[in-house]
Amino acid sequence: MLKHNLPLKTATRCMHCNKGSVLISQILGLCLDCIRQNFEKVAPLIQKAHRESRQSFNLPPQPPKAEGSIACHLCFNECQLSDGERSYCGLRLSIAGKLTGATTKKGNVSWYYDPLPTNCVADWVCPGGIGSGYPDFAYRPGPEHGYKNLAVFYQACSFDCLFCQNWHYRLAAGQQNWASPTELADAVDDHTSCICYFGGDPTPQLPHALRASRLAIDKSKGRILRICWETNGSMHPALLKQVAELSLNSGGCIKFDLKAWSEELHIALCGVSNKRTLENFHLLADYIKRRPSPPFLVASTLLIPGYIDEEEIFNIATFIASLDPNIPYVLLGFHPDFLMTDLPTTSLQHAERCLKVAKEAGLYRMRLGNIHLFGDEY
Repeated sequence: MLKHNLPLKTATRCMHCNKGSVLISQILGLCLDCIRQNFEKVAPLIQKAHRESRQSFNLPPQPPKAEGSIACHLCFNECQLSDGERSYCGLRLSIAGKLTGATTKKGNVSWYYDPLPTNCVADWVCPGGIGSGYPDFAYRPGPEHGYKNLAVFYQACSFDCLFCQNWHYRLAAGQQNWASPTELADAVDDHTSCICYFGGDPTPQLPHALRASRLAIDKSKGRILRICWETNGSMHPALLKQVAELSLNSGGCIKFDLKAWSEELHIALCGVSNKRTLENFHLLADYIKRRPSPPFLVASTLLIPGYIDEEEIFNIATFIASLDPNIPYVLLGFHPDFLMTDLPTTSLQHAERCLKVAKEAGLYRMRLGNIHLFGDEY
């Protein structure tokens, strides 16, 4: 029998409509309906939540927009920094009219090895997990036992997700793990068949990741080395096109985390708009026909109880299906973390309803992920 992973909680009341529910997180203090339907009125409460989530890490509460000042164009936030001001991702500082911090030559990054097949969002469709694309892009016709993935964790993010599963990197914000692209590329050995960039998010440090990828591919001397990405998709389109070409040619995939459909809900949960993410996902769909196998583009959504409901999933799935109904889509079980530890885990009932509406929206390739987290329904 399924059981809750956390003790039963008492209901939290929405600070706008006063509705009580165990599916309202205290950090927001807002129900889903009020976020969607009364966004302008509740926006100050949303801003307060994100200000609180960032202040202890010395991060600006919102992307800086000092007119006429030095600008960064790596991601959707396009921070404009006055002297002494820090970027939204926390990686860059404006000093005497110049940006300092992470560059193409140094990144705040760490890495480790995962034996294949590994716990990847795309493991059910990718070369490392099932041998798709063999023999051009996989060493075996099935799971790549005996090979490994180089998992590269970039320690910064262009979003501010209140439910972040990897938020602990912020604790070491003052102790950057600077490494050059060469040092990262040198971590690739003869048994490394793929590199996966994640975080945080690779977006704020894409120039570094792109350089490291090219060095690693050169070092591999023609053997299989797939370049993969897990990202929120907020990067500049010009950078995304470089990312796409590397993955396309190497047999890798790009995994977009589509966190919400409603822009208002996305801002509430993640601090910023999802407009660039959706635009970039649309851009990538044009690459699919150039390499049908293994899958080039994969999508996932975290099923946050009380916030990511069937309406959100239906709209996301409809969007994906309009581009290509064969794009793999994963619905992930939620584990309470960071500032949303007061929410329950995703229920199996919730997950199955969301899977059903995704199929009704026209998608063919779907699965549930993190099923070990599923609990009973509240």
